[in-house]
Amino acid sequence: MASKAAKGSFVRLLVPAGKAAPTPPVGPALGARGVKSMDFCKEFNARTSHIELGVPIPTQINVNPDRTFSFQIKTPPTAFFLKRIVGIEKGNGKHDQPIGTISLKHIYEIAKIKAMDEHASNIPLEAIAKTIIATAKNNAVAVIP
Repeated sequence: MASKAAKGSFVRLLVPAGKAAPTPPVGPALGARGVKSMDFCKEFNARTSHIELGVPIPTQINVNPDRTFSFQIKTPPTAFFLKRIVGIEKGNGKHDQPIGTISLKHIYEIAKIKAMDEHASNIPLEAIAKTIIATAKNNAVAVIP
């Protein structure tokens, strides 16, 4: 009788590039699964050293049953790029007034970056751009030609 191999779990976190520390959210999320958060922090900070310090990086950490781990990093969230281009820290929370404008050129620049994510490798650039336009509208950012 064959036994099933034990499956690991995964954790999704938004970690600032080069600033991973064993404090929340990293420490508790990994500590609860028996992973030494300092090991993750050192490796994450080394792998994100080429990215501007503090840029939010979506990260999926795969925790194996033997408490080893691997992780994948993705490109920053679309809202991060939109806020940076518009020049704001946070949205206004109200969607009745645009908080800024963004050009289609900027939309396609963001789409080129987002296309580097593994899950977007087979998605046409135009489709990625459409999702970015939708995100802009949801964040009260007007898109101009």
